[in-house]
Amino acid sequence: MSATLSLRNTTGRRTDATLSFIQHSLITIGLMVALGTFKPFFGESAVAEPQQAAATEPVAEADAEAAEVVVSKPASEILSPRLQRVLDYVSRRYRVAPEALVPVFEAAQAVGRERRLDPLLIVAIIGIESRFNPFAESASGAKGLMQVIPGYHLDKVPRGAGEQPFLDPVTNIQVGVHVLEEAIRWRGSLIAGLQHYGGSPEDAETEYANRVLAEKERLEQAARRGPGGRA
Repeated sequence: MSATLSLRNTTGRRTDATLSFIQHSLITIGLMVALGTFKPFFGESAVAEPQQAAATEPVAEADAEAAEVVVSKPASEILSPRLQRVLDYVSRRYRVAPEALVPVFEAAQAVGRERRLDPLLIVAIIGIESRFNPFAESASGAKGLMQVIPGYHLDKVPRGAGEQPFLDPVTNIQVGVHVLEEAIRWRGSLIAGLQHYGGSPEDAETEYANRVLAEKERLEQAARRGPGGRA
């Protein structure tokens, strides 16, 4: 009988201890929840995965956009060593930053290759006409590097050239070379074509053509010199 009572007393004490432990545990968890420090172990991965997916989506979109930019960007023209030496000379002579001349020379090289015209002739005309100022404008309304008159040559502007095509260096060179080609074919020679381009086709002294060809000769001399050579 005493053994039975002792067992019951022991079991009762264990039950009370268990209940007390559970009660303290619930109180502790309640305090942690109230303070925001309790994080269920089963919830972290479920919450983290959507956040990680949401975080990677903009990165993937940005990568896709960057890829589109790279693909749509036109390849740069690589200047020949000959034209690079001329660019250095022009930069010193006309006091123009080399970085500003790069797109001009790239366009002259590309258009010259396409039209089978010496790019140095194109560069020489630019030097005479505008001194490499893409925003130059004459009293007669000629604009840009090669001083093209928009009212006469709108039909030569390529599609998608923008709102101010004659002030864009590449477009201006494309149109200017087209005008020069027509003048050479019409007049029958380079000299006569240059005179027509310069607006003085009846000048017997061919002053404009002489100025352009003299400038071209200076550029050719610069092209034959090594790096750092001066004219």
